[in-house]
Amino acid sequence: MLSNRPIRVKFLFGLGLLLLLVTILSGSGLYATYAYRSFVKSLSWRAEELPLAADLNRQVADLRITIRELGWLQGHKFPGSDERMTLMRMQNVRDQFSAGLDKVGQTLAEYRRQLEHKGLAGSGIADTAREWETVHEIDASLMRVHGTIRDKDWVLGTVKVGQVSAELEDLQTLAAELPGHLHGKLRGFAHEVRAGYRTLIVGTWTASLLSGLIVFLLLKLVYRWIVRPLGVLIEGSRQVAAGRFSYRIHLDTHDEMAELAGAMNAMTQRFQTIRDDLDRQVQERTKQVVRSEQLASVGFLAAGVAHEINNPLASIAMSAESLEGRIDESLRADDDEHAVIRSYLRMIQSEAFRCKEITEKLLDFSRSGKGRRENTDLAELVQGVIDMVRHLGKYRRENIVFEPDRPIVASVNSQEIKQIVLNLLTNALESLDEGGTVRVELAERDGAAELSFADDGCGMEPDVLDRVFEPFFTRRHTGQGTGLGLSITHRIVSDHGGEIHAESEGPGRGSTFRVRLPLADRNKESENQYRKVPPPQAAVC
Repeated sequence: MLSNRPIRVKFLFGLGLLLLLVTILSGSGLYATYAYRSFVKSLSWRAEELPLAADLNRQVADLRITIRELGWLQGHKFPGSDERMTLMRMQNVRDQFSAGLDKVGQTLAEYRRQLEHKGLAGSGIADTAREWETVHEIDASLMRVHGTIRDKDWVLGTVKVGQVSAELEDLQTLAAELPGHLHGKLRGFAHEVRAGYRTLIVGTWTASLLSGLIVFLLLKLVYRWIVRPLGVLIEGSRQVAAGRFSYRIHLDTHDEMAELAGAMNAMTQRFQTIRDDLDRQVQERTKQVVRSEQLASVGFLAAGVAHEINNPLASIAMSAESLEGRIDESLRADDDEHAVIRSYLRMIQSEAFRCKEITEKLLDFSRSGKGRRENTDLAELVQGVIDMVRHLGKYRRENIVFEPDRPIVASVNSQEIKQIVLNLLTNALESLDEGGTVRVELAERDGAAELSFADDGCGMEPDVLDRVFEPFFTRRHTGQGTGLGLSITHRIVSDHGGEIHAESEGPGRGSTFRVRLPLADRNKESENQYRKVPPPQAAVC
C-alpha cells in the first residue's frame, strides 16, 4: 500500500517507526532505571528503621533496669538517715525513669515519622501495616505507663511499680517485634525481587528484539523505497550515457522516484528522436553533397565534351548542306534517288543541329560564375514566360493559372530566372493529360520569395523524387528530352542562394515544385551565407 504513496508519506512513516524504536528503548531503559532507583530508595528507607528499632529496644531495656533498681530500693528500707538516703535515691531513679521514658517517646515518634515515608509502591517491603499495629500497641502501653506514674509518689507504691514493670515487659516484647517484622519482609522480599528482575530481563529482551525488528523493517523500507530506485535510476542513466537510447527505466512505485524515471524516459525518447533526425539530416546532406559533386563533375565533363563535339557537328552539318547542293545540281528533280538522298541529307543536318543544341545546354549547365543581377519584378517576369508558352501550339489545350496579388522584387539574373520558370512550366505541362491545369503561385513567405508550380498530372513515385534533379534523368519518351532541364534549374537556384523542392503524393496525383529566392534587400546576406541545399525532389513524367 505504501509503495504507491509519495516519498514524504514514506518518510513520515519511517520517522514514526524511528520514534517508536526510540520510545521502546528509552521507555524500557527508564522503567528499569526507575525501578532500580525505587528499590534502592525503599531498601535505604527501611534500613533506617533498624537503628531506631534497636534504640527503642535498648531504651526500653534501660527503663526495665531502672524499674528493677526501684523495686530493689523498695525492698531494702534502712532506719534513720539511711531511709532519707533511700528516698533520695528513689527520687533520682524516678527522675531517671521519666527521662528514659521521654527518650522512648522521642524515639518512637522518630520511628513513626520514618514509617510515614513512601517506599517502593506495590512491593511487599513497603507494607508497614504490622509495624503500625505494633507502634499503636507501644503507644497504648506508654500511655498506660504514663497513667500509672502520673502521681509523683508512685515510686513508693509497690503495686504501681509492679504495674509499670509489667507494662515495660510488654513494651520490651513489642519493641523487639519491630525489627522482626522488617527481617521477615526482607526474607520474602528476596523472592519478590527475583521475580521482578526476571520480569525486567524478559521485558528488556522483548524490547530489544522488537527494536531489532523495527530497525530491520526500517532498513528494508529504506532499501526498497530509496536505495533500490536510486540504483535503477543510476543504471538507467549509465545506459543512456553509453548511447543506448532505446533503454527505458521501469519502477513499480508511483512516487517521485517513478516520476523522475518517467522524466528520464521522456528525455531519452527525445534524445533518440533528435539523434534519428540528425542521422536523417546527415544522410540527406550527404546525398546533397554527393549530388553536388556529381553535378560539378558532370558540368566539368560536359564542358570538355561540348567543346570537342561542337566542331565535328558543325563539319557534319556543313558537309551535309554542301552535298545537298551538289545533288540538286547533278540529279534531276524528278529522279526518285534524288528525293531519297535529299531526305537523308536533311535528316543528317537536323540531327547534327539537335546534337549541337544538346551540347549548348551542356555548356549552359557547366557554366560557372554569376551573371549580372538586378532587382526584378518576379510577377512580371513569370507572366511574360507564361504568355510566351501559351502561344506554343502544343500547349494550347492545357490551362495555366497565375494570379499574383502584388509585385515581389528580387535581385536576380532575369534571363536565368526565365529559364527556371520555362523549364518548370514546360515540365509541368508535359506531365498533364489533355485539358489539365498548372497553377503558378508567387508569394512572400519567411523573408523570401516563393514560386510554386503545381500540376494535376501523372505525379511521381518516391524513386523518381530521389533522382529528379540528376543530370540526364528524364521520364519523357525517348528523343523528347535531354534530362538536363531540372539539373540546370537546380544549379541556377543554388547560384542565387535559394532552394528548390519537389513534392508528389504519388502516381496520378500531380506534382509541385517550389522555388525560394532571397528578396532584394536580403540578397547580399543570402550570397554571403550561400548554401547549396537541393530540395526534396519531385517527379517529371
